[in-house]
Amino acid sequence: MSRFSETLMDHFQSPRNRGRMETPDAAGLAGVPGQGRHLALAVRIVGDQIVQAKFDANGCGVTIACGSALTELLIGRTISACRELTTADLIEALDGVPPERGDCPAFALSALHSLLQTLNPEN
Repeated sequence: MSRFSETLMDHFQSPRNRGRMETPDAAGLAGVPGQGRHLALAVRIVGDQIVQAKFDANGCGVTIACGSALTELLIGRTISACRELTTADLIEALDGVPPERGDCPAFALSALHSLLQTLNPEN
């Protein structure tokens, strides 16, 4: 039995929404590009709902899978609903993350928190 779920492997091998977004409405970053692991997150917002999300990452396969799954969780959610997302939500979306890679979902969420800090509190 693999220590990685089929869902996690699918997100790693075929990441959704990977790439850079030109002129996003909001962006966040975890880590430092060019200095090891990083995850950049960008979104387009209509009203108070995220309608598009993209990520760019450098890191292990679990970090990439987390970026991919996170974008899927964000699309269609309101900003306030995005503020409620937890590492447990991301782990569940991937059908599990090995314990030794448990920092990866938190790392991805730190990019989301960075993004959310750039938005007005009423969003």
